Amino acid sequence: MMQFQVEPASRGLDTALRQAIDNKTKPLGSLGRIEALALQLGRIQQTLLPTLRRPHIVVCAGDHGAAKAGISAYPQEVTWQMVENFLAGGAAINVFARANGLELIIVDCGVAHDFGERPGLIDAKVSAIGTASYLDGAAMTMAQCETALANGARIVAQLDEAGCNVVGFGEMGIGNTASASLISHCLTGAPLADCVGRGTGLDDAGLARKRQLLQQALDVWLQRSDEPLAVLARYGGFEIATMAGGMLEAARRKMLVLVDGFISGAAALIAAKLAPAFLDYAVFSHLSQERGHQVQLAHLGARPLIDLDLRLGEGTGAALAWPLVKSASAMLGEMASFAEAGVAERL
Repeated sequence: MMQFQVEPASRGLDTALRQAIDNKTKPLGSLGRIEALALQLGRIQQTLLPTLRRPHIVVCAGDHGAAKAGISAYPQEVTWQMVENFLAGGAAINVFARANGLELIIVDCGVAHDFGERPGLIDAKVSAIGTASYLDGAAMTMAQCETALANGARIVAQLDEAGCNVVGFGEMGIGNTASASLISHCLTGAPLADCVGRGTGLDDAGLARKRQLLQQALDVWLQRSDEPLAVLARYGGFEIATMAGGMLEAARRKMLVLVDGFISGAAALIAAKLAPAFLDYAVFSHLSQERGHQVQLAHLGARPLIDLDLRLGEGTGAALAWPLVKSASAMLGEMASFAEAGVAERL
């Protein structure tokens, strides 16, 4: 069994950090959320001069057995086809990662396709056919769940050892908004209807069917639990479990974690339930248009950095928010104080 021990980020440097931020050549508090982000970076790294090294986006892919029942607007084959697109460099996350200087890793967590050995693809496949269908029983065994969590932790440990201290998470998996909806409902207590959205673009009839199928999935779990690993094993995807394990390991190693949207948010919800101090290391990149994302953020007390009506996944929101993180670090490390600039302070 994995240990989920994350130390809270120390507040020992807070007075010096706040003083440094407040004494920059600007009106007090005038850089708003950027100042809060700079404080978070300083806390995590325990320095007034934070450095951001080798930032990565890790895109985790996996298939869901329940997708065959029609909970998505797209067929299951799109999962492996999009992985091929990632490997070819043609997806949105490839474009945004290149544009913003982010390194990209693709992880096969359980896609129902044989890719073979490929450059840029990490084989962390828990099952060659994806998860089982939670419409009939558990999506994964507890052993499979723990394997996926451990895979995520191992990947992040390797990144840390290679000099990376910022990791963002994205995903690909047809049907995974349904999985995230069930996880969000079970772990927040919000009504199922508030957690279910249109995913990849369901029409009204498709949305009604999705809601009906997810209620069926809840009804057949007679021994319902709100224990995070039980919920994850019952309804999760291998990609969600892998992200959760990676997020926890990143926080344990005091790395900055960029959380993308709704699916990544489900992994973050699990991570925060297992180790509440995880939230000290997490930046919630954006507000997804997917309905359940607001439920997750409200439950976690988290504020997203940007709101651009995104709902793609893949880590795209994390990649787009990254320049704000860089700017916060640069502000703390490079912006002159009133004394250094010879500028008079307010009366």
